[in-house]
Amino acid sequence: MFDISFAELMLIAVVALLVIGPDRLPKVARTLGAYTGRLQRYISQVKDEVNREINFEELQEMQQEIQSGVEEAKASIRDGLDKARQATADAEHSITAAANELSDEVTSPKKAPAKKRVAKKPASKKKTPTKTAAAEKKPSRKKVAPKKIDKSAESAQ
Repeated sequence: MFDISFAELMLIAVVALLVIGPDRLPKVARTLGAYTGRLQRYISQVKDEVNREINFEELQEMQQEIQSGVEEAKASIRDGLDKARQATADAEHSITAAANELSDEVTSPKKAPAKKRVAKKPASKKKTPTKTAAAEKKPSRKKVAPKKIDKSAESAQ
């Protein structure tokens, strides 16, 4: 902040010694130190207060952003809910209309006999033989490998 060199501080100390005198100089130095400490505490309190105000403003801005986001979410939920209500109301109306038409058909006299609906039979599947004709005629025989005779085993007996 201030550019005071060591030489300048020594000059101030010599002038203070000459003006104040050696008897009162220690008392003045203590008083000056106490005032300097108070000034430093006051400056740090002001800095802390400014920082708190800045943080408070940031928190208020964040709170407003969050509230606007919540309001947007509420609005979108309300829109979706209104659409769902409208869809259920439309479905209920169409179901009621269909029920009224059915009840009108049941209660109204029939003009002409209705044609009978005949359910179509599913096409039958033809059974395919699982074995071929040649396989059915000839029984299968297993091939057996001829046994090898061990001559050394026969001579040992």
